[in-house]
Amino acid sequence: MAGTVADAMVAKLKASGVRRVYGIPGDSLNGFTDALRRDGAISWEHVRHEEAAGFAAAAEAALTGELAVCVGSCGPGNLHLINGLFDANRSNVPVLAIAAQIPSEEIGGSYFQETHPQELFRECSVYCELAGVPGQVPRLLEMAMRVALQRGGVGVVVIPGEVFLADAPAGASAAPVRAVSAEVRPDERSLAAAAEVLNASTRVTILAGAGCAGAHDQLIRLAEALKAPVLHAFRGKEFVEYDNPYDVGMTGLIGFSSGYRAMEHCDALLMLGTDFPYRPFYPEGVPVVQVDVRGERIGRRVPVQVPLVGTVKDTIDALLPLIDSKTDSAHLDRMTAHYRRARARLDRLARPGSDGSPLHPQFIAATVDRLAAADAVFTADVGTPCIWAARYLRMNGTRRLIGSFNHGSMANALSHAIGAQASHPERQVIALSGDGGLAMLLGELLTLRQQQLPVKVVVFTNGALSFVELEMKAAGIVTFGTDLTDPDFAGIARSAGLFGARVEAANELEGALRAAFDHDGPALLDVRTARQELALPPKLTYGQIKGFTLYATRTILSGEGKELIELARTNLRELSVE
Repeated sequence: MAGTVADAMVAKLKASGVRRVYGIPGDSLNGFTDALRRDGAISWEHVRHEEAAGFAAAAEAALTGELAVCVGSCGPGNLHLINGLFDANRSNVPVLAIAAQIPSEEIGGSYFQETHPQELFRECSVYCELAGVPGQVPRLLEMAMRVALQRGGVGVVVIPGEVFLADAPAGASAAPVRAVSAEVRPDERSLAAAAEVLNASTRVTILAGAGCAGAHDQLIRLAEALKAPVLHAFRGKEFVEYDNPYDVGMTGLIGFSSGYRAMEHCDALLMLGTDFPYRPFYPEGVPVVQVDVRGERIGRRVPVQVPLVGTVKDTIDALLPLIDSKTDSAHLDRMTAHYRRARARLDRLARPGSDGSPLHPQFIAATVDRLAAADAVFTADVGTPCIWAARYLRMNGTRRLIGSFNHGSMANALSHAIGAQASHPERQVIALSGDGGLAMLLGELLTLRQQQLPVKVVVFTNGALSFVELEMKAAGIVTFGTDLTDPDFAGIARSAGLFGARVEAANELEGALRAAFDHDGPALLDVRTARQELALPPKLTYGQIKGFTLYATRTILSGEGKELIELARTNLRELSVE
């Protein structure tokens, strides 16, 4: 293959289905970006911060299941990728990161911008190697791509700038590298042991996660046979809750009570494709059967009696013939009734509120859900936007929900939306942003304009890092350091060439949302929301109750009694929906 090493790389990526590369140019990347320019088949998605490039690639990979690519120049350039790469790796989505390096002969001499990316990215990747000479590049690139695809994670190739410009090695192949599917199921003895536990139990509960993608029909058949309520972890929401008569919602810190009760009252727990991290929410003293295609993850959160290594789809197909269909639906009936009550209560909270008061975020999220397209892609910032997305966005098997659900990074919603929209230009993409998260990578609004990405950004503006404030209150700490002096985000959006509007009253919301959604281009809606909205977890511990009491006492003693009054006024309506 004639041309440079970079030409060979571009040919390999193109043959493997890559159509976009996210990043910022730099001198050490010039050989690669010039090869992209000359080839012309792969678009350059120019972001304003490399962190956004990592998040954008993660979102594209999550939506497509195919390899997505981001790049960074030497030193600070590729170092900025690290937060987005951590997010991609912990979400198990296939991303290739090309990290340019300083000149080879200068490595080790404290050269300008010198870092050691092969060490820096080791923790957030499934493959990370330095290509020191041109002859290494084709093989290392292919290995990084294949490992990223097969293991679900980040593959990193570190390449000195001059190596991109070297002649391509003889025999460099452009043969495609694509994901290869395989049937993975447990052995017969393990399946029999699982069936024995499940058949002997009368109150089985299923906890389902993102591993249930592509296994919805199998999940429903298994829940029917076991008469089991199904609750989901956050990443499982889009794959589990739709068309599911056994759904009882979500548990965890941002879930609600019905999901927690379904686990609390079970006599056997079946975990399907989830590594739900919050150990206090697991039941105690009941047998657990856990299914995961990555066997090393089984038993990390709770003692597991029967580990089943396999995909959820293949494992359920193999397990179902061994299950004795249950006729007693008492546990299921109690838990689904509990869910209906919890769901109705949440829905009643999603009302406009009184005139002149800040909008309740529940009402905003519910209105977004109602007006959004049937195949919309939602992204949600870590913090309170995740709470409202978890409780009020309705999945239907076509909609998608992307977030930093495992890594938990701020500023992800807008950056994820860039990758979602670039890879799916025909779909509506809605970013649910917090004011803190948006401000952290505010420059990416310019990316929307420059790359002509019609993302719709809905900003929950409450002048605070409100989820951090909630954590402080639960710990009995007076809120401190969480105030945000926010600009007019709508004005900033308009000055950047976007549609921008500000909403301060409930009767303005629907019209403004419709105008933003109908706008032919990027749009931002700055919605002023109640700061003191409480989003309590489904289970309040004694420590949290004590913490709220201490918070109230300490707040009064510190002279901040007005904050307590605002808190009470905002949340008095909670009492009226019991």
